[in-house]
Amino acid sequence: MTQPPTYHSQEQAPVCPRHPERVAYVRCQRCNHPVCPSCQLPSPVGVRCVDCASAAAASRRPTRTVLGGVQASGAKVTVGFIGLCVLVYLLQQVPGLGVTRWLAFNPALAATEPWRFLTTALLHGSPLHLAFNMFALWVVGGQLEEVLGRWRYLALLLLSAFGGSAMIYLLATPGSQSWVTWTVGASGAVFGLFATLFVVQRRFGRDTSAVLGLLGLNLVISFVGANISWQGHLGGLLAGAALASVYAWAPRERRTQVSVAGTVGLAGLLLAVVVLRAFLAA
Repeated sequence: MTQPPTYHSQEQAPVCPRHPERVAYVRCQRCNHPVCPSCQLPSPVGVRCVDCASAAAASRRPTRTVLGGVQASGAKVTVGFIGLCVLVYLLQQVPGLGVTRWLAFNPALAATEPWRFLTTALLHGSPLHLAFNMFALWVVGGQLEEVLGRWRYLALLLLSAFGGSAMIYLLATPGSQSWVTWTVGASGAVFGLFATLFVVQRRFGRDTSAVLGLLGLNLVISFVGANISWQGHLGGLLAGAALASVYAWAPRERRTQVSVAGTVGLAGLLLAVVVLRAFLAA
């Protein structure tokens, strides 16, 4: 009597965990799971699966700029701020919308409508006014955002704008024309960026003559030009210079802590000035 032949089953072929219908003989160098061509990512040795590559990227420390900011590609804050200013300017032209009336800065309204300290930076009085400030933001702001990192740059932009409005408020005299004068524009923020550019170049020993010339020219225009708020320009300049100095000379081993403390400290100082001025004007 003959026995039927015995057939041994072949070992099941490995399949990709993400795509079970695909046979995968290549394995991840980290977890040793099979990976199909769609899930293979190159690594220094062999390939990694998508999950291992994502985990490695999440654990990797972010690249820092020379001043300690997290390096990021593209001037997103600068572009976003420019886009917002252009949008608001277009809304200013809509009859009956009242954008300027609700957002512009006026010392007489500052104590009861404090949002105006910042929102005034989004407004502009003419196409030329808008074009000059946006061009300056694009040229200077893009460079500084890359050097400082987005969060430091955003803080500097906002506090420079706030500093400009705070200086207008501080120097305005209750009962005079200055107390009821409307001001608009991102010039305070722009002057803060000019000051920051000077501080950063000075920090790294670069020639600052061009920046000084630019600052000097704009300050002269601010003081002798008609319908120009030199107070706002001066306030933005001082706020930007102060915060930029903290960022530029913060000790490397405690850079983040010092930068945060400097940012909070300047914001607190500006708030204190505003509150004190409101109290004295009451």
